[in-house]
Amino acid sequence: MSRPLQGVLIQIAALFLFVAMDALLKLLVARYAVPQLMFVRFVFHTILVFAAVRLMTGRLPFRSRAPWLQVARSITLAVANFFFSMSLIHISLADATAVSFAAPVFTVALAALLLGEQVGRVKWLGVALGMAGVLVALRPPFLTGEPLHWAMLLPLVTAAANTAYQLLTRKLAGLDDPHTTFLHTGIAAAFISALAQPFVWVEPEAWDWPLFAALGLLGGIGHCLLVLAFARAPASVLAPMSYTQLVWAGLAGVLVFGDWPDGWTLLGAGIIAAGGILVAMPSRAAGPATKQPRSSS
Repeated sequence: MSRPLQGVLIQIAALFLFVAMDALLKLLVARYAVPQLMFVRFVFHTILVFAAVRLMTGRLPFRSRAPWLQVARSITLAVANFFFSMSLIHISLADATAVSFAAPVFTVALAALLLGEQVGRVKWLGVALGMAGVLVALRPPFLTGEPLHWAMLLPLVTAAANTAYQLLTRKLAGLDDPHTTFLHTGIAAAFISALAQPFVWVEPEAWDWPLFAALGLLGGIGHCLLVLAFARAPASVLAPMSYTQLVWAGLAGVLVFGDWPDGWTLLGAGIIAAGGILVAMPSRAAGPATKQPRSSS
């Protein structure tokens, strides 16, 4: 099995875990403040990742060649988590996931502009189609004739933060050992969310602690898999595979919350998926090769 294909399969597994975490998060935001859920999630995430890396390698390779990039990556994850969690208070899981899928589209475009990855005309067409799908999923007034729900804009902020997170993950894959990036993923996010705890903390019910731990477990394993995926395949290949998360989110919404996606969500998700397929198609070797980025080492 080729390394890019390994990366794609690992990516799909990570996305399934992320949807499971999001569904659990939507259940918990009805009883706890988002910053509290973020804090417990990232604390458990960090504890579990440290234990896993120690067991797998017998050491903790914490020292990074780019520590500030690691901090920035963790902060972008915290921003993405905050705005997505806030959106789940007001809109369905399927809607929030569909709108947040501006991130793969942004990632493909910026991977070409910032990382020097080759993105041909067909891929750019996929980017345009994906953006059109996100627009449909947003249900703008000129399409539906109804006011745009303000919470539909929150996943767009998530998309921007996720784009930065994915690009930083790809950049760090060439600088640090994947285990180092595992260790750093939740630390800055936990620290930032800890600052809000004196203002939002509510003593959890005893039976909610296992659910808090599950948030960290699902997120920790998912992000570890994501780092492994980006170490095996370029961002422009992995990003469009993210549309499989739309399927998981739709199923979770129906099975857990009884939220059936409406026509606009399904249409937007279908267009996004079509764009993802175009972006995933191999580029023809036409025209000059894209200039490779300089190494920052």
